[in-house]
Amino acid sequence: MTPKEGTGFTPFHLVYGGEAVAPVEVGIESDRVLHYNGENGGRRWMELDMVDETRDKAIARLTAYRQRMRQNYNRRVIPRSFQVGDLVWKRVKPVGDVKKLEAPWTGPFKVIEKLRSGAYYLEDAEGRRLDRPWSANHLQPYRAG
Repeated sequence: MTPKEGTGFTPFHLVYGGEAVAPVEVGIESDRVLHYNGENGGRRWMELDMVDETRDKAIARLTAYRQRMRQNYNRRVIPRSFQVGDLVWKRVKPVGDVKKLEAPWTGPFKVIEKLRSGAYYLEDAEGRRLDRPWSANHLQPYRAG
């Protein structure tokens, strides 16, 4: 088994405190099987006593790994926030046979309501409210000229 990314231990090791011996290793007499003796029992009990500490170390490593992943993700996120009355471009949702040279954005649209979730209700140039809210990920600020 290979170590799980971020913890350094396999799931089997985290649960049972040691690595599994595959049936193939038993049949071909691997080094682990050849060097096993009765004295390993005491070492095994000591390893079992250390299981909680091993899990705590794995949790600490996994937490650090997740924090690095979060920082890496957040570094590339472009925060967008609009106010009521702002003009925005709206991403065109491809439907059917969309041509390669068609514009990816349409607009301008006016922000008429901001939801707590970060979504926005829009209205078009004729004052018609769009039927659903749009995420800021699908909007860009409108800059004329």
